[in-house]
Amino acid sequence: MGGHDGHASWSRIRSGPCRSRRSDVKLNLSADEVLSTTRAVRKRLDFDKPVPLEVIHECLEYAIQAPTGSNAQGWQFVIVTDAEKRAKIGELYRERFAAYRKMPVSAHAIAEGRSDADRAQQDRVIDSAEYLAENLAKAPVFLIPCITGRLDAGPGPMPNIMGASLYGSIIPAAWSFMLAARERGLGTAWTTIHLMDEKIVADLLGIPFDEVTQIALIPVAYTKGTDFKPARRLPLEQLVHVDRW
Repeated sequence: MGGHDGHASWSRIRSGPCRSRRSDVKLNLSADEVLSTTRAVRKRLDFDKPVPLEVIHECLEYAIQAPTGSNAQGWQFVIVTDAEKRAKIGELYRERFAAYRKMPVSAHAIAEGRSDADRAQQDRVIDSAEYLAENLAKAPVFLIPCITGRLDAGPGPMPNIMGASLYGSIIPAAWSFMLAARERGLGTAWTTIHLMDEKIVADLLGIPFDEVTQIALIPVAYTKGTDFKPARRLPLEQLVHVDRW
């Protein structure tokens, strides 16, 4: 996949699983701190500071320690640093963001009906999402996690187990990448809007569209400051069910 050259350079740099190499920033956070303070970072991404490719590779070494269905390891990771390609993808993202605003899953739609306290938090999410849509191409690195296989390849709807298995074999690795990035002073954000143009992006990056599914686009950059706090969440009693719903 856009592919073989990237894989070759990855193989040359790799020296062993989970071995720290060239990170110039290590925050020495505890596991609990990493888990509770890895935020979707948008407005605090430092677009001017380069991110060494070795640091991305180091984070990916931890990512591929994640579980993968049947140990298939069908994951692939496309790293985009080329400015022209980032600009093209950023343009697609910005254009599609207008359609996203009208979707029921958008931050804008979810904000409706929220209490004042929750609405204030949601308004901040909307503001930062709008900022990222305008500035995505400025992020020095995009990471596109992919998985071998497609749910739309069959003649009809796929059973739930197929979707759960496919996405469950790549999302844990992608999240592990984001956690490893946090420890190294990098900010990330999980985005999927570019998937409205998945085929165009596949062609741009040489990803075999008929065989491989893109899962997300994760902008990566060092952060402006490293102090991030746990997010406001619903209380567990509204979310947890023991023995039955």
